[in-house]
Amino acid sequence: MLLKEGTSLIERKPLFPKLNRMLHGADYNPEQWTHMPDILNDDIRLMGLAKCNVMTIGMFSWSKLEPKEGSFDFGWMDEVIDKLYHNGIYTILGTPSGARPAWLAKKYPEVLRVRPERIRNLFGLRHNHCYTSPVYREKVSHINTLLAERYREHPGLLLWHISNEYGGECHCDLCQAAFRLWLRNKYENDLGRLNEAWYTTFWSHIYTDWEEIESPSPIGEFKLQGLLLDWKRFITDQSIDFMNQEIEPFKRLAPDIPITTNFLGGCIINYDKMAEHIDIVSWDSYPQWHGRHPDWRTACHAAFIHDKYRSFKPEQPFLLMESTPSMTNWQEVAKLKRPGMHALSSIQAVAHGSDSVQYFQWRKSRGGSEKFHGAVLDHSGHEHTRVFRDVAELGACLERLDSVIGRIVQAEVALIYDTENKWAVEGADGPRNPKLNYDEEVLHHYEPFWKLGIPTDVVSMDRPLDRYKLVIAPMLYMLKKDTVERLEAFVRSGGTLVLTYWSGIVDENDLCFLGGFPGPLRKLAGVWAEELDSLYVEDHNSIVMNGGQGDGLTETYSVSLMCDLIHAETAEVLAEYGEDFYEGYPALTVNRFGDGEVYYLAARTEQAFMDDFYGELATRCGIECAVRAEWSEGVTAQVRTDGTMDYIFLQNYTDREQLITLKEPVCDLEGAPAGESLLLPAYGFRILTKKRKTLKQQYRSAANPISNEPAENNGTE
Repeated sequence: MLLKEGTSLIERKPLFPKLNRMLHGADYNPEQWTHMPDILNDDIRLMGLAKCNVMTIGMFSWSKLEPKEGSFDFGWMDEVIDKLYHNGIYTILGTPSGARPAWLAKKYPEVLRVRPERIRNLFGLRHNHCYTSPVYREKVSHINTLLAERYREHPGLLLWHISNEYGGECHCDLCQAAFRLWLRNKYENDLGRLNEAWYTTFWSHIYTDWEEIESPSPIGEFKLQGLLLDWKRFITDQSIDFMNQEIEPFKRLAPDIPITTNFLGGCIINYDKMAEHIDIVSWDSYPQWHGRHPDWRTACHAAFIHDKYRSFKPEQPFLLMESTPSMTNWQEVAKLKRPGMHALSSIQAVAHGSDSVQYFQWRKSRGGSEKFHGAVLDHSGHEHTRVFRDVAELGACLERLDSVIGRIVQAEVALIYDTENKWAVEGADGPRNPKLNYDEEVLHHYEPFWKLGIPTDVVSMDRPLDRYKLVIAPMLYMLKKDTVERLEAFVRSGGTLVLTYWSGIVDENDLCFLGGFPGPLRKLAGVWAEELDSLYVEDHNSIVMNGGQGDGLTETYSVSLMCDLIHAETAEVLAEYGEDFYEGYPALTVNRFGDGEVYYLAARTEQAFMDDFYGELATRCGIECAVRAEWSEGVTAQVRTDGTMDYIFLQNYTDREQLITLKEPVCDLEGAPAGESLLLPAYGFRILTKKRKTLKQQYRSAANPISNEPAENNGTE
């Protein structure tokens, strides 16, 4: 929400009134230790030392809760939840559907997934269950109902955690039948409409009966783009339907307890759509720190995902449900976090809007595939370790952040990242093989704002845009229904939009637009894209800025990957290609549209251009950084606010001390002035505050775009 000048948020809304603190805790698996009863008492002692106030239990407990079909044992869970609560520790209670017992798989093999090759899995691993199976749905619903009935009034219950990391697909006969029914509903039982949408006349693929349709398979059809897109949409809808059936007992029996499920960093499921059905967004973050890339680049990528999930419900905080206090066991190299990195990476989540820092897991398992995964307690089982000290110190820090709870991130910049567009871009044959990396492309545009400390929402093309001053839509290959109208309304009312090459190519069925690219965006962009040149990795071209560029841009920049050969129709040319047969073709344009303007970037530019270009645009649009200051590469700032007070998180993702020069008065959390400069230690952070005097709601500054020509319809709102 973009606040009008002189107003503030109505109220601070903590996620959990009964525990109005930053959540600090971990996944706890006490069922692994029931044969060692002293472990629970020692764990509770150590949780107190680590300043933990919440534990997540139950997600992988099905075989302990129901060791035989219809025979339940909740006694051990009763004891754990009671002891936690009596020691000031609340419970996030998970449902066990992510990993079923062996007896269930043996008696009801239909609950096991079938792979695309049409081979049914054996019992094992997690997430090896069919979302369509009536048996599995009934068994899950039954145990969830028992959990809801038993614990709904427990004073220590904070949150229902539904399953674990929803993802994956099943190709069994039950799912095939459900997919065909889904298609019948979507296409209103008109097979002709489906054939038209999937363009089945190509390669003589016309379907004449619904029963002829099969899910994509490497031993069958896997090149029909309409089929691939609809299958992924079906998987999302079927997963949501399964989740909603899981949720039903809790909504019916315990409507006052909120619900979440933990999202993955990347998945076949459209989490944006799934988030509409839960109360609180949470996700599991495992960046590969100290790897082949500089840590600040890893931090930028992690920040992007934080912002993506935060933007699902931008009016409230999200939860960091899982992270590691040390290392993982499944990454290529199990690199330990360097001193300072645990606190810094945890505070990063808080800076981007999280009201929690939680870990997988509390105590390392003795066996199993994750016995060497980082945890708060090592196999030594005591508090005298570096990792435990790091966790305890962070816990003490989080206890001082009560004033941040419920504050939101207020962004004036939106970056369009659309899951269905990703499916389409990466599923297309061409213009580059192997596939284009859509995430990498969007991150290329996100990075400048992260460096500048400018809050950024990451939204799908379905989301409202009227709260923003600047919207960036990288590689908007697919245009879904109403997207063009939404973008046009945004620009017409004074917004600034950035479009790029390989945009406006296909509709939501992956059918190419006729009449010239960028299709329905052509009028808005004011350009016609005639051809697209793909470059080898070692190839480069250049763009040369015209004479009227802003002060922040240099004359020439390198470009690579793809070059759109465009013709300016109503747009003004700001830069041209410098080489090859299309030397002199437009490479960057701006088109006035209503009270706003649209930039079209025709090539994949080097990062230096992105930094300069978006720095200029941010200034032109009147977009403020988290704090006015100067810092070096590897440092960033993020801000949470209630509209009156800003909480600024300065972060240093380098292994050396960094000097920050402040250009406006700010204070520390206790209200003491911070001075004109400060030093951030290696992998260090500082949390500052400032009162927000005004909140300007304007979409344009009086300055012209990146040229010196006077603009039409120039004004402020």
